[in-house]
Amino acid sequence: MIAILTHELKSYFRSLTAYVFGAFLLAFTGIGAMMYNINSAVSNFEYVLSFCSFVFVVIVPLLTMRVIAEERKQKTDQLLYFLPITTTQVIIGKYLALLIVYLIPLGVISAYPLVFAKYGDVYLLTSYGSILAFFIMGAALIAMGVFLSTLSENQGFVAGIGVTVILLNYFSVTLSEYVSSTAFSSLIALCVIAAAIALVVYFLTKNDYLAYGIGFLEYAGLIIAYSKDKDMLEGLLPAIMTKLSFFKQFTAFVNGIFDLTSIVYFLSVIVLFLFLSVQSLEKRRYN
Repeated sequence: MIAILTHELKSYFRSLTAYVFGAFLLAFTGIGAMMYNINSAVSNFEYVLSFCSFVFVVIVPLLTMRVIAEERKQKTDQLLYFLPITTTQVIIGKYLALLIVYLIPLGVISAYPLVFAKYGDVYLLTSYGSILAFFIMGAALIAMGVFLSTLSENQGFVAGIGVTVILLNYFSVTLSEYVSSTAFSSLIALCVIAAAIALVVYFLTKNDYLAYGIGFLEYAGLIIAYSKDKDMLEGLLPAIMTKLSFFKQFTAFVNGIFDLTSIVYFLSVIVLFLFLSVQSLEKRRYN
């Protein structure tokens, strides 16, 4: 795993990937600090992080699109299957390399509150709590990007899907205000989610019976729930869109609330997508 980690780090710093990623993140943070902390004389550095969180839409797909996709395109992924390490160690090694690339500019950003504290009253506890949440949210998005990279060898396609998914997640709270909150709309949305889960199961296992079985159980449960108590599904679709938003979870930290539930949510997302990445790579190994 250490060999994978070292190799990945060298490849990132030999190319422009790490430098472009860090430049984008630092540039957005610098613009936000100038707008809020300097020009507007606002002492809350966490507002800067809230402002620059939109940069994840660009930099995460940029960073993660080549993780596995490039290996598949160059056919070097075949070599990974013959290494004396497990698929889990391969994914974790690559993921840790991405986190280190992410941590370097974040380390520079962590000095900002201390600098501003010399010239005014800065809420350091809130600022560093928000930086921690910013890191964990980014780590969750990177884990999702790693999984997307296992789905195709086309880096442009992977990046496009990543941008779309993160962009929808970013605006999901706003979009939730315009979607229907009726029970039937919630049923349709849950059916789409159930179909997506069944497709993921089929993609990972190539087992028709398992995918159809899971899909059937999901649809049967939804129809029974809808038939017995429609009121239970009222407003469920907007609520799901709001709850699944990474950026909505991060807002709690910006508001000075250290929300442990959000931390658990981000960590669960990391574990889930790394697990899916391992399963996706394992499927290709056996194929």
